[in-house]
Amino acid sequence: MKNVFKGLAALSLAFVLSACGAGKKDSANESKDAADVSAKLTVQVEEAWLPHYEQAANRVKEKYPNADIEFKKVSAFDHLDILDSTDATNEDVADLFAIPADRLYVLHGNDVLGAIDSKKLQKEIGGWDNFDEGIGGNFNIDGEYFAFPYNIESLVTYVNTANAEDKGIDIEKPIEINDIEDPETVLFPLFDAWYGVAATNSSEIELLKQEDDDTLYTDMTKDWKDLEPEKKATIKGIFNYWKKHYDAGTPLFDADAGWAYIDDKFKTGNGGVARLGGPWDADPISKQAGEGNLKVYPINHLTLNGKPLAHWQGGWGLAINSRIEEDSDKVAIADEMIKEIVNPEYAVDLFKSTGKILENVDAETYKDSDLPDEDKEIISATIESYNNSPRRPLFKEWTDVWDTYKNAILSWNSVAPKDEQKAYNELKASFESMMENFN
Repeated sequence: MKNVFKGLAALSLAFVLSACGAGKKDSANESKDAADVSAKLTVQVEEAWLPHYEQAANRVKEKYPNADIEFKKVSAFDHLDILDSTDATNEDVADLFAIPADRLYVLHGNDVLGAIDSKKLQKEIGGWDNFDEGIGGNFNIDGEYFAFPYNIESLVTYVNTANAEDKGIDIEKPIEINDIEDPETVLFPLFDAWYGVAATNSSEIELLKQEDDDTLYTDMTKDWKDLEPEKKATIKGIFNYWKKHYDAGTPLFDADAGWAYIDDKFKTGNGGVARLGGPWDADPISKQAGEGNLKVYPINHLTLNGKPLAHWQGGWGLAINSRIEEDSDKVAIADEMIKEIVNPEYAVDLFKSTGKILENVDAETYKDSDLPDEDKEIISATIESYNNSPRRPLFKEWTDVWDTYKNAILSWNSVAPKDEQKAYNELKASFESMMENFN
């Protein structure tokens, strides 16, 4: 016992000394003159983003004149591919880079993300009423933040006004999916869970939920008789939509041909009135509709059983490489670069270069800008869709839902269920298999 107490005493002393040392280091960093901060920071940037990033870097250098900011011109997804195939020490990996929120836990588990003082940054940047209720909270793992909010994402409703007029559809009112007669009127890729959750979220169906004690739960393994009435109604709506396309022989519920069918039918004269998409889809969808034939609404402009569709509060973050965590100068420059990239004063410039919409800037700021009316419409619809949607689940097990859901829905093409209960049983079997794999 005596030796145990001696060991504990030594550990306690070491802890106290290291804590004191850390405190001195932090104080030294805070008191360091900006002119003495000197380091090279590499920043991942896509070609189109360069104008905004270069201006942001110039503003950083006004504060830190000895900062050397080098841009690595690579797409965000290509950069993620590099991260997946290597580690944080690889020179091809930037010190500061963009990540989608759904990759946070995998990247954190691979030890490539450095902690960020997001609370401090958000106070200096401003614009949040409750930082942790938005994307910022999604980037928090065990009390530390491993990315800072970059932009928000959610789906919106694109409407071809010319096709709507041909079909006599009043586009100023929400469009009820159950009421459509021609299957191509609403082009809804329900076989893909990215879009399918817009339907399941409308009645709060949990495809997969992580409880506070980390146990996993899904509504999709309940017996049909135990499923809540509003959730049964949603499954019936999904089934009826599938059946309209199945009976008409369209390829919409084909994982490969479905997308081409949607693009073709949305062209003016081909019958497609409404489809879901993100703000990043605006250019190709606008070309399909033709000049003057496109209107953009929030996702809730489409309803299923009278319930507005709802997507997710998704988005991207700006992350720092774990290798720079101990380099206080690099961290200081990275923090300042983050602040300038998402500086609300330059929100419109950010959108022009990147198409990204800031969480901490309201729709009015964009409306009062010199952006084209179509862009303002997209931004306003995205913000409203985002505000009326639930948080996106980020825990790593959710990635299994993508194929579980997709394979079950596509199985209907071969099984040809006669009613919604039989269709649900295909989903149930698929999700039971997924849950067994977790166990």
